[in-house]
Amino acid sequence: MKAKSIFPIERYGHDFIPPEYLPAGSDEYWLRNIQQAKYFYKKPEDWRKLKPEEKEILINNRNICPDWDNFLVSDPFEPSLVRDSNFYGFVRIGSLQNVVLKHHDFCVPAGIRSSTIISCDIGNDSAIQNCAYISNYIIGNNVILSEVNELQTTNHAKFGNGVVKDGEDEEVRVWIDVMNEAGGRSILPFESMIAADAFLWAAYRDDTALTGSLFDITQKQYGQTEYSANGASRGSYGVVGSGAVIKSSAIIKDTAIGECAYIKGANKLKNITVLSSEEEPTQIGEGVEMVNGIVGYGCNAFYGSKAVRFVMGRNCNLKYGARLIHSVLGDNSTVSCCEILNNLIFPVHEQHHNNSFLIASLIQGMSNMAAAATIGSNHNSRANDGEIRAKRGFWPGLAVSLKHSSTFASFVIIAKGEYPSELNIPLPFSLVNNNVHKNRLEVMPAYFWLHNLYALERNSWKTKNRDRRKIKIQRIESDYLAPDTAEEIMYALSFIDGWLCESGFSPVDVTNINHSAVRLIHCHQFENSKRDQVIIKPYEAIAAYRQMLRYYAVKTAASFFDERPELDFRGLCDLLNTEADDKSGTRSYDKDSQNRVKDWVNSGGQIVPAFRVDKLRKEIGEGKFASWDEIHHVYDLWDEEYPLDKCRHAWEILKFLTDNVLISASLFMGELDAVLEIRRHTETQIYDSREKDYHNRYKKATFRNHAEMEQVLGKPDDNPFIRIIRKESDIFKNMIERVRLRLSIN
Repeated sequence: MKAKSIFPIERYGHDFIPPEYLPAGSDEYWLRNIQQAKYFYKKPEDWRKLKPEEKEILINNRNICPDWDNFLVSDPFEPSLVRDSNFYGFVRIGSLQNVVLKHHDFCVPAGIRSSTIISCDIGNDSAIQNCAYISNYIIGNNVILSEVNELQTTNHAKFGNGVVKDGEDEEVRVWIDVMNEAGGRSILPFESMIAADAFLWAAYRDDTALTGSLFDITQKQYGQTEYSANGASRGSYGVVGSGAVIKSSAIIKDTAIGECAYIKGANKLKNITVLSSEEEPTQIGEGVEMVNGIVGYGCNAFYGSKAVRFVMGRNCNLKYGARLIHSVLGDNSTVSCCEILNNLIFPVHEQHHNNSFLIASLIQGMSNMAAAATIGSNHNSRANDGEIRAKRGFWPGLAVSLKHSSTFASFVIIAKGEYPSELNIPLPFSLVNNNVHKNRLEVMPAYFWLHNLYALERNSWKTKNRDRRKIKIQRIESDYLAPDTAEEIMYALSFIDGWLCESGFSPVDVTNINHSAVRLIHCHQFENSKRDQVIIKPYEAIAAYRQMLRYYAVKTAASFFDERPELDFRGLCDLLNTEADDKSGTRSYDKDSQNRVKDWVNSGGQIVPAFRVDKLRKEIGEGKFASWDEIHHVYDLWDEEYPLDKCRHAWEILKFLTDNVLISASLFMGELDAVLEIRRHTETQIYDSREKDYHNRYKKATFRNHAEMEQVLGKPDDNPFIRIIRKESDIFKNMIERVRLRLSIN
């Protein structure tokens, strides 16, 4: 469209807010004044007009301003540091002194040079050079802006929040279509969103009271300010936080940029919020394009990455041309060289490899996708892509191809192959294999515990070690054995029992059965096909599952007891066998026929009894919450209750394993001994998983001799993770000994 003249030059920069949207009795700068006071802490009397000699210096330095009365400054002000620039509208510049700003090796003197500034507030001792167009921004202290083509805010800016402003049509609202390509689970992005919020909104679509209230909360909290007179006010200025650096970038429009952010070589940033702080600085690098979304604290986006309609959690990385579209990416996740569409991904997701594709899914964290994996890209109808749901620890292997709609239990690893039909894998810690030669689906339950404890333990360690969030809004459960996975194991045991009975074997009386002779049993309902489906090593799986339950139950109860020195064993039993009220008046323990909470929810990485989530949903639907901050406070209360919730659950699991015999101190001490043996077994398994590489002749084939191999790979005993495991084993053993001592005294 051809450019046209709309007002004379002397009015350039005015009428930012249409008059009909101004509160009664205010001018167009009312909201700007509130914002700048918040960032600069300056009072109206701190600004002054130019002195005649200052104005003369500015003019002699080839600066242009149609009305110098609209050019205000703050002391001390050195006018010689402003030159070859154009100023329009109402401009305020903080104190300006002859200092040099430095970021890494990039040094820039404070001042304004060769730039066009329109209706902006600029903080103390900032450096702006060669910026062609800066309009309607509040720029903090000690900011560097260099070689920026366009930095502007419109009067309808939302900064990535899914809201509408006064006078706007509902059609301009930005939604994110997570989990389902058809849009049936759409959510609104907002500045403080975490994965739990997105899950609460997207997963319970039948609860229309809940989703309606969440819509209203978001619109109210992010669509209007506390100062607006009517509806969702227009005219918020863009912000560049103090200490930020923006250089060599093309278009930045309707973007809020936090403190200490570093933006270098970005192509386009439009309608986004870049959250950043001195503790958790965010960086955006060369060739990046981001539109309609939220970038979390401590994030990195580099090397041509693209993000459209998105939310990135804290400490996330987007690299090497990755595409993140219509998706929410949980904290501590890294994606590169891949494409992610229409997904809700919980914290700690790794997707590093080229050609991997993930669409229309709920991935519940601690997950890792291999190269060439195409998860959900194969249509099996004429409709939009359906949904894939995978619980914690989802690991599709090389070139795995899956169809919608499929579901997976926690810690399922999928062997390389193109899976022809929808899958429903309810057995946790399993290996799934598409045996093309025998034309059957094979599932090995408890595979990780039996054959790859190194990977399982390392995943939990990595989840904790890579959690570099300075401010942890929500607990992320990193242990692979927790109430959610324990209940999945209980469910899996009942499944395997059923298949054993169908196959003519006893699931209970196994003393007279040669387990090794029962290598597989037939099953069904794992795949939407008529071909064979088999469970590999069912009896080994039962033994492994029960061992995992024992380890979880005793470890959890012992750790809880160790952390509460005020309790004796009787006090522990009384606490675990009675109901208690949480801080919001909800029972922290729901009893069923087996005296155990069976239904647990992974809410954005936080494991919660389902009845707590249901209570929150009900109260939100009833309008009891005015903001997302209040909802986040409930997550904090859940976190406080979790150790007791988890221990109560573990105690009931232990009762199940001991045939509901009353647990005495002596019985519990015996269980401590059993768990120590399990820990020794896991430590040995982890070491063996690593050490076997040194005996594999194919692994050794590339080395001239054993000495060269050790120089390249190191010795198994020197492996950093092996050392960590041994240290953790020592800590675990010491904890068990402390508990044993207290039990013996009691």
